Amino acid sequence: MDTRFLDSFVTVVEEGSIAAAARRLHLTPAALAQRIRALEAELGAPLLLRAGRAVAPSEAGLAILDRARALLREVRDLRDGAARGGLAGELRLGAIATALTGLLPGMMARMAGAYPNLEIHVSPGISTDLYRAVLTGDLDAAMIVQPEFALPKSCEWRMLREEPLVVLAPAALAGRAPHRLLAEEPFIRYDRNQWGGRLADRYLREARIRPRDRIELDALDAIALLVDRGLGVSLVPDWAPPWPAGTALAKHPLPRPFPPRRIGLIWARGGARGRLVEAFWQAGRELG
Repeated sequence: MDTRFLDSFVTVVEEGSIAAAARRLHLTPAALAQRIRALEAELGAPLLLRAGRAVAPSEAGLAILDRARALLREVRDLRDGAARGGLAGELRLGAIATALTGLLPGMMARMAGAYPNLEIHVSPGISTDLYRAVLTGDLDAAMIVQPEFALPKSCEWRMLREEPLVVLAPAALAGRAPHRLLAEEPFIRYDRNQWGGRLADRYLREARIRPRDRIELDALDAIALLVDRGLGVSLVPDWAPPWPAGTALAKHPLPRPFPPRRIGLIWARGGARGRLVEAFWQAGRELG
């Protein structure tokens, strides 16, 4: 069995369409469809259900999906283990939005210069989803917010950056005390479903501040733009630049000590790409 055909099937399931999977695999839709037909003929069962342009796994496809993913991981481990020095091959990396624009470009530039045979695939997402993807083996590593709970012993965690919470306000309110801003102005809340948002919520509760909630959302760039438009103030981590261009914002430090949001790299201990991930983490530490 050609493992490329299995990889094509898994990619189609993940993308939800032949066209999207073909773009990801750098194939024509016709060539990808031919691979799927060949795999179905070899296994003796239809693997996909088609509804217009969308596709989903059939009952037979669902039955083999997890085993196909596991087999592809094993093949990739064999290939990467045989690579020169163990620092070549493919790295599947997840990253939260602020890491994608703030930390990742510099880290990838360093890795490209040091390890030209390394191929990195990046998946954006939120910390909770990326954390689960590392646990299930769908990602080799992820740049996420450090969770408040203890990580399993199967996981390795290394910090990259600390981001203190700041009260974000329009520049016109720069002279106001941060707690007064939080208590008196309309509040744009960092989503409490996010680990960083829970950290901000914990600060408010410990400081006994009940803000006047106006909006709650999980996009920090959007929060900055809303504050700039005068829709309220917010309590957010001082994330790595770039911030939205053209905004006039005031960042107020907190008047009392409080733990920062910590951004770091998480991966499975003992994985075949452990050395790759450690080299990637080191690239981040060298950037400061």
